[in-house]
Amino acid sequence: MAEKILLIDNSESHARALKLYLERSRLSVLIASSSGEMEKQFEKRDFDILLVDPFFQGGDISAVIEKFKAVNPMVQVIVFCEKKHIDKAMDNLGSVAINFLERPVNSKALDLAVVHAKRCISNERRLANYSQRLSDLQNAQALYHQLFNESPCYISVQNRDLRITAANTLFQRDFGKQIGGHCYEIYKHRESPCPDCPVVQTFEDGKSRNTEEIVTSISGKQYNVLTQTAPIIDDNGEITQVMEMSTNITQIRQLQDHLSSLGLMLGSMSHGVKGMLTALDGGIYQMESGMKKNDPERTEKAFELIKQMADRIKKMVLEILYYAKSRELQYESVGSVEMFNTVISTITNLAANNNVAIKTQIPQNLGEIEIDPNWVQSALVNLAENAVDACRYDNDKDKDSHQVEFSMWEEKDAAGEKICISICDNGMGMDQETREKMFTLFFTSKGSQGTGLGLFIANRVIKQHGGSISVKSSPGKGTCFELWLPRKRSDVSMVEKSIESLHKTKNCSTEGVMIKETIMDSGLNDASYH
Repeated sequence: MAEKILLIDNSESHARALKLYLERSRLSVLIASSSGEMEKQFEKRDFDILLVDPFFQGGDISAVIEKFKAVNPMVQVIVFCEKKHIDKAMDNLGSVAINFLERPVNSKALDLAVVHAKRCISNERRLANYSQRLSDLQNAQALYHQLFNESPCYISVQNRDLRITAANTLFQRDFGKQIGGHCYEIYKHRESPCPDCPVVQTFEDGKSRNTEEIVTSISGKQYNVLTQTAPIIDDNGEITQVMEMSTNITQIRQLQDHLSSLGLMLGSMSHGVKGMLTALDGGIYQMESGMKKNDPERTEKAFELIKQMADRIKKMVLEILYYAKSRELQYESVGSVEMFNTVISTITNLAANNNVAIKTQIPQNLGEIEIDPNWVQSALVNLAENAVDACRYDNDKDKDSHQVEFSMWEEKDAAGEKICISICDNGMGMDQETREKMFTLFFTSKGSQGTGLGLFIANRVIKQHGGSISVKSSPGKGTCFELWLPRKRSDVSMVEKSIESLHKTKNCSTEGVMIKETIMDSGLNDASYH
């Protein structure tokens, strides 16, 4: 693009001579030899070079130059004047002019000054382009940061050491601002990387990975997350970091768990109903046979069997109704010690078969407690069986002997009297990740040998009685469960509160309790529910 020159000179004839010379170099030149012409040219505002006499009598040349630069900052200024006025011109215009030429103007000096002006204009244009691109880049970067921080999923960036180098706002809110921490420590409270880590796999082959995980927030809440990884590549094509994006799907999984538990309940019920119907057919056959043979004893036994099966079917139907809506605990006053001894006797053979010693510290004067004995005993049996299982030789080979200790005592506080129970073993123990997930529905550390129902149900049963349960454990050092149950039932039972909350929030986290009861009523072995 040919640069345009505005030549400002008191001498119109001198200006025309310079114009003819410059036009031979294919430059566009206009002349302003009066203030009127200068104002007229100023309105065009499309000049690239000002070739000016600093002592122009048509106005203050400094103000003129400032005015031109205000509308076109890229305008380059070349000054020409008599030699004796050069110093004064430099004093006045040294900060804005790029060249000062003596008058009469030397052609070579003028050529070089114009070339210099062209280069300055080109550099200014490039700089303006770079500035615009930089501004666009900064805007894009600001947009990226906004999208990164405000994304509704958890986003973290990890290096090859699996240390977090960046995290968005949601991640920092739920998992903390621990930049530099290992992802497996922050997400899962592990001491070593997760098996089949998707981030490690993405570093290895550059491919995105999808996994589903259970993670624990700084508040202790657990979330089901669907995780996807993506490589971050530098200019050399090397994977320097991996971005991990996790979407919280906890509510979806809760709904699926509810549907799964419903299916599990119906499946187990179908087996129970099938067995009861078979027994009912047998009872009817025996009754018919006894009546035909006039055998009162046979008839009476058949009648009792039919009555028993009818009662069980009735109870199972009621359980379905209780599962669909609220169900009150069936409270009874039972002896605390007798109830606990029944639990211990239930697992005595299991412990003996696995060479696990049983120790007890149970006083004999703890009185009675108001509970639903069936539910509480079922919960305690689950905990006791897990304790024995943790001591089995094939699970814990590092110790010469194993034992499970049962303790019971009484405590009093502002809330009233409590019966406290502890079940402690010296088995294989649990790491923090397992401890945090152990009461989650369908979570099991036993692979195909466990269903993930037992501890979930035990926890729910204790809480619905208004009690609480805690666990202390570390790998290789055993596990200790401690339970607190109020001696007297509350005015409003915990199950009623739980069901009321369930209906209000549509949270499906209490369904496991009814699964357990239904399975027990179906005649299945309770020992299988871990």
